[in-house]
Amino acid sequence: MSETASPSRRGRLLRIAAALVVLLALAGYVVAQYLSGGGGAPRCVVRAQDASGDSGSGDSPSYEMSPEQAANAATISAVGTSRGLPERAVTIALATALQESALRNLNHGDRDSLGLFQQRPSKGWGTAAQIQDPVYSAGQFYDHLAQVPGYSRLPLTEAAQRVQRSGFPQAYAKHEPDAALLAAALTGRSAASLTCSSPNSARPGDPAKVRAALERSFGPGLRAAGSGAEVSVPVSATTGAEAEAGSPGDPAPGEDGEDSASRRGWELAHWAVAQAAVLRIEEVSYGDRVWSAEEADKGWRHAEPSKAATEEVRLRTAR
Repeated sequence: MSETASPSRRGRLLRIAAALVVLLALAGYVVAQYLSGGGGAPRCVVRAQDASGDSGSGDSPSYEMSPEQAANAATISAVGTSRGLPERAVTIALATALQESALRNLNHGDRDSLGLFQQRPSKGWGTAAQIQDPVYSAGQFYDHLAQVPGYSRLPLTEAAQRVQRSGFPQAYAKHEPDAALLAAALTGRSAASLTCSSPNSARPGDPAKVRAALERSFGPGLRAAGSGAEVSVPVSATTGAEAEAGSPGDPAPGEDGEDSASRRGWELAHWAVAQAAVLRIEEVSYGDRVWSAEEADKGWRHAEPSKAATEEVRLRTAR
């Protein structure tokens, strides 16, 4: 009896020992995360401002997304404003991408649909490689949207449907609040309301890649400079978001040059924060505010403004 039961008892003991090893490993991971400041998967949050102009409380409207989604949203916005299009166009584009791909650059879809807007090579949107380039696909969407008469005055779902020809035309409407919140921050109208956390990584950033990404998203007219790990972007030109009632580059009625420059500055600053995880950007500063990956949980913090703080956005890549 004891001889036949012994192997069974040994099996139970081995299973218990294995379970203990797994539990100890899990506990060690949790402790390591706590000691290293790990807080789960990186995320980005855009939050509406309160009456004082600061980011609102936890009760304020907000939208949370992954760094990948934030980077794609920032690209969509930058392509729109660089074409002289109004904030409404950016809102329509973001709501469309939220519905079609959840702001992910998909390599699959219905039939041959691809990318952020689920555009189809067979329908003349471009090659598969082109459509999976966020700058190109966003440009294609805006090209088609601009051909819709009075699109900025149409209900969002109707404007989006005129471009997309979707089988579910009402689906875009539910994304309008989140898209409008994102557009307000990414076009620079709402200051200091977008923040991201970045993964802990020893991988350095590449300032040349940051400059190239800036010029590709915002157009060749943007000239980013800098040396070493630093990148500076002059706040000298208005964006399409300010040109809603005029030609590209003209300030909107009621906005003076200082307001336009401030909006441009926050547009560039929020683009940089949204791209921080992808481009390994460690710090972004503009005006009297600074965001850093190391203290991302604090969002945008007040800092001593420097002489040129309102004349340029300053970025520092990880080293």
